[in-house]
Amino acid sequence: MSHQAFVARRQRLLTQIGNGVAILPTAPERVRNRDTHHPYRFDSYFWYLTGFPEPDAVLVLVGGQGDSKPQSLLFCREKDATREVWDGFRYGPEAAQTAFGFDAAYPISELATRLPDLLANRAALWHSLGVDVEWDQRLGGVINTLRGQARKGLRPPSAVQDLHAALDAMRRVKDGHEMDWLRQSCAIACAGHVRAMRMARGGMAEYELEAELTYAFRRRGADAHAYPPIVASGASACILHYTENNRLLGEHSLVLIDAGCELQGYAADITRTFPVSGRFSGPQREAYEIVLAAQTAAFAAIRPGAAFIDYHDAAVRVLTQGMLDLGLLQGSLDGLIEAGAYQRFYMHRTGHWLGLDVHDAGEYKDGDDWVRLRPGMTLTVEPGLYIPPAADVPAHLHGMGIRIEDDVLVTAHGLENLTAAAPKTVAEIEAVMGHD
Repeated sequence: MSHQAFVARRQRLLTQIGNGVAILPTAPERVRNRDTHHPYRFDSYFWYLTGFPEPDAVLVLVGGQGDSKPQSLLFCREKDATREVWDGFRYGPEAAQTAFGFDAAYPISELATRLPDLLANRAALWHSLGVDVEWDQRLGGVINTLRGQARKGLRPPSAVQDLHAALDAMRRVKDGHEMDWLRQSCAIACAGHVRAMRMARGGMAEYELEAELTYAFRRRGADAHAYPPIVASGASACILHYTENNRLLGEHSLVLIDAGCELQGYAADITRTFPVSGRFSGPQREAYEIVLAAQTAAFAAIRPGAAFIDYHDAAVRVLTQGMLDLGLLQGSLDGLIEAGAYQRFYMHRTGHWLGLDVHDAGEYKDGDDWVRLRPGMTLTVEPGLYIPPAADVPAHLHGMGIRIEDDVLVTAHGLENLTAAAPKTVAEIEAVMGHD
């Protein structure tokens, strides 16, 4: 993987921090139980700027000052042949500097002694307070050390700037390198959903479908699931974050699968809802078509210059009309929307940013105004309809949960649906499941 995209991002951030210093550690390894660790996953902000995959690493960006040029420094584990026998390859500082385009790299053991000199007489420390208490305390200790050296002409940074906020603004708009990884991740995830549709049978356990997804993802090179998969049959689909995945699929029920993979850190996030039998019943089709129409309306509202909230509002209008048509609500369309009555059966937003995090970085408002969409932004579009078993509504709708979710890239003229390969219309789903 070329390091040029990461170098360009570091240079862009160095321009922003002036003569300040930015310090960004990666995620630590986490113990699962006793001496077993969770599978390691790097910090998304750190990866965005480095592409460096190992734990125990810290990026330090030193802004230009006087005659000195800006520098990009990495602190990482040293080469250790003994540990590599047990844990696998390590770059070590020398190889990491070359492979990832850093100006210099040092052993992580030297970070504590070098930090005071790196921070001395700098205008600002770029660090996100409150994200990691240990790092807050560690950097506070360095600042206090510098305060005690005033007689030597040393002073600490006079300001602390929010590093994550600066990176959030960068990460909200994807570059070409990121778009490539997102397209590949989404293509793999689509294949997983197709496999799940083809393998579904009444009497299977939900976790069997989960296993089919995992097989399809890993077989095509995905690193992992991007989040715990939801395989929810029947009324379980009315639980938005259902992850038990341990019930049996009813022959005549719908099953909602919300699952995506991760590739080089980039997440896909797809939801499809389909009949276990391979054919939609009349009521299932009627409800499903409402959610699909809501997504179509949301797609039409996504374009450069549109407010982030616009596509949610478009979906809500179609969904609320659908609730009226199904007999779930009574009243006027505008009145129900204004009162938020639809939230009884549709209680979440229609989407979120997508990227290195499945709920990706970046604010949704600039001040009091919703963010305006720009080419390069990636987001999900996921309207839904959830009718719990105990609802006082027509009995044939009880326990029905439907969500349809795609991942889209905002383009100069509208959008590119990155997950269009996952069947979605009634005809497409029934054809894939062998009932065309």
